[in-house]
Amino acid sequence: MILDGDPGPQFAIRGDNLKVAFDTSGAPDGFPVFLLHGTPGSRKGPRPRGSVLHRLGIRLITYDRPGYGDSDRRSGRLVEDAARDVEAIAEKLRLNHFAVVGRSGGGPHALACAADDILRRRVTRVAVLVSFAPPDTTDVEWFKGMNADNVRGFGLGAEATVEIENEILRRAELVRQNPKLLLDELFEYMTPADRRALNSSALRQIVIETHREGLRSGPYGWVDDVLALRGNWKVDLESIDTEVRIWHGADDTFAPASHSAWLAARIPGAKIFVEPGKAHFDAMQEIPRVLRWAAGDGAQPTARDEALSGARAAQ
Repeated sequence: MILDGDPGPQFAIRGDNLKVAFDTSGAPDGFPVFLLHGTPGSRKGPRPRGSVLHRLGIRLITYDRPGYGDSDRRSGRLVEDAARDVEAIAEKLRLNHFAVVGRSGGGPHALACAADDILRRRVTRVAVLVSFAPPDTTDVEWFKGMNADNVRGFGLGAEATVEIENEILRRAELVRQNPKLLLDELFEYMTPADRRALNSSALRQIVIETHREGLRSGPYGWVDDVLALRGNWKVDLESIDTEVRIWHGADDTFAPASHSAWLAARIPGAKIFVEPGKAHFDAMQEIPRVLRWAAGDGAQPTARDEALSGARAAQ
């Protein structure tokens, strides 16, 4: 969808010829950082104003995961497939090195980029906020501490595909009727911390609009996201050697903080910050600080990046 004054998305073509829609904002010559949206969501999700990004020296890249917004659907996609989305956009923009940040359902997809055999050499830092852990682990109770609404949305059983699709179709219909209805439904299950985080009418409108945009072409980006998150990620977390920072609100009932604790224990050298009194939607306020960290000293090309530049120039 193109609004008045909106130039519309750019497109990159994946190796399987599917198109991925993306936006760039902030400083054109700033350090590139990918920000991966939540579930459901879109490239129009919560992000700092352009003036803030300019001040931080960041070129922000956001995109619609397959099936959302203007990106082609890839039925049956896995979490690991996000690396191919980011790779396609990085090639389109001719980026040798960049950082990746993921919020909520975007968190696992950000980690997939750091673990990917092809992409990992180009990723300087990764940050995840209020992320999920893989469901196929025996040492974290995936649904423990999760509110009843999210339990229903993710399906009680690992094989509950039909139930998951039916529940998402119901919720997507709410968005089609009136995008505000989905947020109203979520409010019923929010902790006081999350309600405080969404106290701003402007922030609520951003959430509403990202749901509207993400589901404009249909519900299947959301369906595929949930099935990917609930399935085998095919992501080797213990192989990650990129610097990783993890943030979580202690009172989160959408993605309990135990998920991030599990991730931090499995990713070598990962640093975790669990903030008391904060919850899931507080992550939106953390994004500017996390982006600043993600850009960090990565803006200075490493010897590895210079080698990549030389290789590309020789092609």
